[in-house]
Order: sequence, then structure tokens, then C-alpha cells
Amino acid sequence: MHEFSIASGIAETVLTFAEARNIQRVVEVRLTVGELTCVEADQLRFCFEAITPGTALEGCALEIEKAAAVVRCADCGYQGPPKYWDEALAGVSFPTLQCPTCGHTAEAIEGRECAIKSIRFVGDEATNAALV
Repeated sequence: MHEFSIASGIAETVLTFAEARNIQRVVEVRLTVGELTCVEADQLRFCFEAITPGTALEGCALEIEKAAAVVRCADCGYQGPPKYWDEALAGVSFPTLQCPTCGHTAEAIEGRECAIKSIRFVGDEATNAALV
């Protein structure tokens, strides 16, 4: 479960941000998570909530925006959504790095990111929200 290590990294980054600015309470963290990361949003939220009690992040909402995958094929020039593997045992479609047009290996050009978009916190009225 790599969601735990991702949640830990997010919490550490936000807590460092909060401590540097003397922020007592963070109320919301917004993330962009790429489709190719294979991060499960519910598991990430669960892990985040499990590690934040007793910190400035306790009770913080973790909002997760999915970023669609985009691939490019050097063989046929295709650029767009990837081919999806629909026969997985989990019953969920998974994006692949196979070109949906010609079947060759495609390069991921979008959808691998996992980034903090914004942090909302309670504090000085002049600094009530910040973008990271």
C-alpha cells in the first residue's frame, strides 16, 4: 500500500509549511493525483486521517482531484488517452502504456503527478489561504 507513504509525505510537507508560518490549524489540503499513479483516493484519505491526529492537520479535509492520463506513441504519432486493460481481476479498468491505435509502447506525458495544489488554514486574516 503505497498510499501510506504518499500520505506521510503530504502530511510532512504540509506540517513543515504550517510550522514555518506559525499556522495552528490546516482545514483543507487539495491534491492533484494522476491516473497513472494508481493511487486509490479512499485509501489515501484513510491513511492521511490515521496519521494526522494530534497535529495541525487533525480533522483536515483531503480533497483529491484526478488528473487524466495522456500518452504519446513514437511509432504512429497518437497522442491522447491511453488504452485501458478491462480484464483485471479487480473488475476495474487500468490505464496501460500501450498505444490504443497501433499497440506499440507509448510514453506517458500526463497523469503521473501527485502534487499539493493548495492549503487552506485558520490563521491571520491576511493569510487565510495559500497556494504551494
